[in-house]
Amino acid sequence: MSENSRGLLLGIAAWAMWGFFPLYWPLLEPTGAVEILAHRIVWSMIVMVLAVLVLRRGRRLRETVAERRTLLLLAVAAVLITTNWGVYIWGVNSHHVVETSLGYFINPLVSVLLGVLVLGERLRPLQWVAMGIAGAAVLALTVEYGRPPWIALALALSFGSYGLVKKAADAGAVESLVVETLFVAPFALGYLAYLAAQGVSTFGTNGAGHVLLLVGTGVVTVIPLLCFGAAATRIPLSTLGLLQYLTPTVQFILGIVVFDEPMPTMRWFGFALIWLALVLFTFESLRHRTQARSLRVAAETPTP
Repeated sequence: MSENSRGLLLGIAAWAMWGFFPLYWPLLEPTGAVEILAHRIVWSMIVMVLAVLVLRRGRRLRETVAERRTLLLLAVAAVLITTNWGVYIWGVNSHHVVETSLGYFINPLVSVLLGVLVLGERLRPLQWVAMGIAGAAVLALTVEYGRPPWIALALALSFGSYGLVKKAADAGAVESLVVETLFVAPFALGYLAYLAAQGVSTFGTNGAGHVLLLVGTGVVTVIPLLCFGAAATRIPLSTLGLLQYLTPTVQFILGIVVFDEPMPTMRWFGFALIWLALVLFTFESLRHRTQARSLRVAAETPTP
């Protein structure tokens, strides 16, 4: 198997595993969303530390923590990813799987908007059209829900901001997540200790299987991340970008088919607008990338 094919399979595996997450969190009942979040942070930290040791990334980790600017950025990233994880777990376990999928559908658009607002990047006309359609979709869904789709917006904004901060930090995926979980792990451990002291912790009170599932929150967090990291080094960024739509697509299907969440006509209309915006935006991005590559090749081709 070629490296490109292996990378493609790893990328599909990563995005598919993230897509099937809604099937995992309900298994942790009766544990509440905040307790699940705390366990996910603690066990992810432990698994990530082990991954650093197995992959021999100790030197890279030391280089990461040696930079004060990087540490400050990763502290901000830790807050953002904790918020994202918490909202996502609560959304899934509160029967809003379809809305969580919406968050990851609009995430690429939010990321681009943040690039415009924060980094001063410019959009081409068709991309502005896509952004306008996405705005109309959010308005339509606000009317349908009777409220702004705040779960979707919180997920998209937190993850989009997380990506922006991680880009600025420029640290390895494995090393950065170790640092991020180390930042928030004391708060998670403190909360779990508080629950235990109050006698309301579910850890160890619902059988060995429940304990294994809580410990497994670290494993299910790390495995897709490692697959993603391996894919990123083997396939083009454009391919990896297209694969990201697999996650919300799987979540959307699960929300309708498995969790039997309602999809009124106006909600379908809102999602259709989002999908149209994504098609336009992706088409324009790929077209511009192809044109830029053609111009670069032409410029590098020697003339007779």
